[in-house]
Amino acid sequence: MASNLNAALVLEDGSVFFGKGFGAQKTVVGEVVFTTGMVGYPESITDPSYQGQILCFTYPLIGNYGVPSLDIRDKWGIPLHFESDKPHVLGVIVHELCEKPSHWSNDKSLHQWLLEENIPGIAGVDTRKLTKKLRIKGVMMGSLEVNEGDINVNKLLSILEKAPKYDHLDLVGEVTIKEPIIHENDGPTVVIIDCGVKYGIVRSLLRRGLRVIRVPRDWDADKILELEPKGVLVSNGPGNPELNVKTIKTIRDLVEIGIPILGICLGNQMIALALGASTFKLKFGHRGQNKPCIDLESGVCYVTSQNHGFAIREDTLKDTGLALWFLNADDMTVEGIKHRKKPLIAVQFHPEASPGPYDTEYVFDLFVNMMGVNG
Repeated sequence: MASNLNAALVLEDGSVFFGKGFGAQKTVVGEVVFTTGMVGYPESITDPSYQGQILCFTYPLIGNYGVPSLDIRDKWGIPLHFESDKPHVLGVIVHELCEKPSHWSNDKSLHQWLLEENIPGIAGVDTRKLTKKLRIKGVMMGSLEVNEGDINVNKLLSILEKAPKYDHLDLVGEVTIKEPIIHENDGPTVVIIDCGVKYGIVRSLLRRGLRVIRVPRDWDADKILELEPKGVLVSNGPGNPELNVKTIKTIRDLVEIGIPILGICLGNQMIALALGASTFKLKFGHRGQNKPCIDLESGVCYVTSQNHGFAIREDTLKDTGLALWFLNADDMTVEGIKHRKKPLIAVQFHPEASPGPYDTEYVFDLFVNMMGVNG
């Protein structure tokens, strides 16, 4: 870490956190959120669902196993330790940054990586105090600056006041692909409506023998069906689900046609919107690898990996054809839905883990069974 770098984080309620800077020297503005995961910071930092956000890690030591090489790939050529090809967070907040990482896969330090990727970080922050504030008041917009000189807090507050709010930004438009991407495999074709899909989701489908085609979020149903898929997966992604009007219409058309559909995270929310339910913003969201979800059909409680700030309003599911499937054991919000008549399932959590537990990978097997193919 460059010991001569200063850093400050300013929240929209006027709170100021000073610390030591690392990574790039710059100023960023975004929604400040926290994740409770103990490991998996390379995966979290490269998760497209964090687009537009400044991420606080609650685990007190970050960077201890360094950053692996992007060249470590699985047999399909997908990076093994990253959820996309680049970081998507705007900034990083940690309590203690490890400057001398140790691990067989270590290629560079977290400081070096963020410096190369032009992302600022702040260390030495009382992350417990910051997290407690976000839990009590709710997530807030924040401004983070790293530089070698003095930091003008008033200037950061002024920048923050003029910045657009996270909820109003079309962040999926920033992370969706522009042209189709094909991941060849021997089995039947599955189309992913790519709203910022994690590589772990792609890998989970490939592992089950499926050929995967990722398409941009603005493709309509007819264009998707021309690819002759056995099923469609609506992916995770960042931001307010209600802004994805064209994608929601596509989902509605696909549901009417009756093709098997799996929704994950943002995909879960957009499926609900497509069928007439509504969504709302959670106070501080669910981000981490330790979120308990109850399967209402079996009564089993699973530990899940999550990263979302919005959720489905349970009381609006009536007359949508959707039934409750999972509930969050902490706050009883909707974590999964199933269509009563059509081959459609969706979950708010991440069944692919990456990072996190593998307990709910069976969701992909259910999807494969709905398509009538052998995984």
